[in-house]
Amino acid sequence: MPSPRLLVLFGSQTGTAQDVSERLGREARRRRLDCLVQALDSYPVVNLISEPLVIFVCATTGQGDPPDNMKSFWRFIFRKNLPSTSLCQMDFAVLGLGDSSYAKFNFVAKKLHRRLLQLGGAALLPVCLGDDQHELGPDAAIDPWLHNLWEKVLRLHPVPLDLGVIPPGVPLPSKFTLQFLQEAPRMCSAEQHEATTDTLGPPSELQPFLARMVTNQRVTGPSHFQDVRLIEFDITSSGLSFVAGDVVLIQPENTASHVQHFCRVVGLDPDHYFTLWPREPDVPCPERLPRPCSVRHLVSQYLDIASVPRRSFFELLACLSPHELEREKLLEFSSAAGQEALYEYCNRPRRTTLEVLCDFPHTAAAIPPDYLLDLISPIRPRAFSIASSLLARPGRLQILMAVVQYQTRLKEPRRGLCSSWLASLDPGQGPVRVPLWVRPGGLTFPQTPDTPVIMVGPGTGVAPFRAAIQERVAQGQKRNLLFFGCRRRNQDFYWEAEWTELEKRGCLTLVTAFSREQEQKVYVQHRLRELGPLVWELLDHQGACFYLAGNAKYMPADVSEALTSIFQEEGGLSAPDAAAYLAQLQRALRFQTETWA
Repeated sequence: MPSPRLLVLFGSQTGTAQDVSERLGREARRRRLDCLVQALDSYPVVNLISEPLVIFVCATTGQGDPPDNMKSFWRFIFRKNLPSTSLCQMDFAVLGLGDSSYAKFNFVAKKLHRRLLQLGGAALLPVCLGDDQHELGPDAAIDPWLHNLWEKVLRLHPVPLDLGVIPPGVPLPSKFTLQFLQEAPRMCSAEQHEATTDTLGPPSELQPFLARMVTNQRVTGPSHFQDVRLIEFDITSSGLSFVAGDVVLIQPENTASHVQHFCRVVGLDPDHYFTLWPREPDVPCPERLPRPCSVRHLVSQYLDIASVPRRSFFELLACLSPHELEREKLLEFSSAAGQEALYEYCNRPRRTTLEVLCDFPHTAAAIPPDYLLDLISPIRPRAFSIASSLLARPGRLQILMAVVQYQTRLKEPRRGLCSSWLASLDPGQGPVRVPLWVRPGGLTFPQTPDTPVIMVGPGTGVAPFRAAIQERVAQGQKRNLLFFGCRRRNQDFYWEAEWTELEKRGCLTLVTAFSREQEQKVYVQHRLRELGPLVWELLDHQGACFYLAGNAKYMPADVSEALTSIFQEEGGLSAPDAAAYLAQLQRALRFQTETWA
C-alpha cells in the first residue's frame, strides 16, 4: 500500500518559511509519510481540491503582505466565486511566521486560516503564530505546535508497525548525490550559462542579466558612521524595463577567501568537478547550478556559508558527526531544551555557517559531500529599490545602498553578504559585471497628471522617491512633496544638489529633518505635524497619494501616528474616525508603504 501523502506549501521571503517547511518534510519522512514540499506559486492551485492533507507555512512581509512566491496563490484563493465546499475533503494546518513588533503580526497566516475554513477545509489545529521577537525565535511557538500536529496526523495515518519511526539521530538519505569527475571538463564556460549579457526574454532569477557596473560612489561623508553607495549599472540591450516603485534583485557571491577557507575546513578541492543527481525522481536539480559544476562554483555562487545557520543545520550536523564531544554539543543545540544555548552561541552574535564549522572541525571534515545541499541553504538574491527612472537616465539603473557592517561580541565585524560584495567591486580597475533582474515593487504611483504626491523617505528610504520624482518631472507632473530625513546636512543628505535644482524649477517641494543638528532630535514625523494643514488639504481636498519608505522598525508607526493626529487636529475627526480614514486611504491605495528590516 503506498504511503499517505502530505503536502507542505510555503510562502517565504527570506527563507525562514522554506526552512521550516523543509523541516516538516524531514519529520514527515521520519514518520514514513510521502511528503512534497513546494512554494505556493509553484504548485498548481487548482489541484488543492483533491489534496487530503496540507500544511501551509507562510511568512508575513511589510505591512501585512504575502511573500512574493505566494502572491498568485493569494489572489486565487480569495476569488469571490470559489464555492464554499471547494476544500471540504481537506484536513489542513497553517503555520505563520511574523514579528510581533509590527501592527499586522502574522496577518497572512491568520487570514489564510480563516479563508480555508470558509472554503470547507477542516483545521487540524489553531494557527501557529511564530514570532521573531521571542527570545528563542519562532521555534518557541513552532516546537509545541509541531508536537500536537504530528499527534493529529498520526491518528489519521499511523506509522506502519513493521517500519516504525526513523529516530532523530539517524540521517535521512541526502536529496542529491555528487558524482565527482576524474578530470575537469573541456567546456568550463558551462558555468557561465546561468547569467548572460544577451538573454532570451526578460531577465529573471534563472536567467539574470550580467549588467556592467558603471560607477560605485560613496555618498556619505568620510566621518559618517555608515558607508552608503550610489551604484549605477548599464542595462543597455538587457530587455529590462521598469517604472518608479520597482525593485532590482541582485545575486551576490561569497568572497574568495571564505570559499578557500570553507573548502579547507570540509576537505574539498575547489577545482574538482562533479555532476549532481537527485535521489528521488520528483526532485529537480537546482537550476542555478551548471552540469558539470566545480566545487568552487558551488561554494562561491550557491551555498550561503556567510548566513547565520538555523536549527535544522545543527540537527543534520549532529546526525553526521563522528566525534562524540562535538556530536553531544550539536545535539544540545538542535534540541528543544537547547534553544536558549543555541541563541546565545549563534543568533545573538550572528555567527556564520563557516564559523560554526570551524568550531566543530572533526564534524566538518567528515561531512559527506552529498549532504552539502541539505545542510546549507542557497544564497538568496537581495532586493533594492530602484533609485532612477529610465525617462531621466535611459539604459541605466541606479541603487542607493547602505553597506551593512556591525560589531557583535565576536572579534570579526559582521558584514552583509551582498552589500559588502557590491561595495568591494571597483569598475575603475577593470570591467565588473553583476547578475540582476527586476520585479514590481510595493509602490505604484498615480498616472493622472494632476494628482499630488506626498513622499516620506528618511535615509536610504528616499531611493524609490528619487525614481518617482525623476519619472514624474519627465512627464510634466510637478506636484511633488518630499519629506526627507537624515542625521546631518553635510554627511548624509543624498542628492541635495538635484533636489535644490528641482525646487528652483518648481517641480518639487522639499521638507528636511536633520535629526542631529539640534539638541532635540527632529524626525520626518515632526515635520509632517508642523505641516499638518498642508498635508490635510492635499489628502482630503486634492486627492493626494501618500507614500512611505524606509526602515520598518519604528518609523512607519510614528508616521501613521502623526497622520492620525493631523486628521484629528485639521479634519476635526475623532480618534476612531481618524484611524478609519487612514484605513480607507490604504484600501484605496492612496497610502502605500515599502519598508524593510
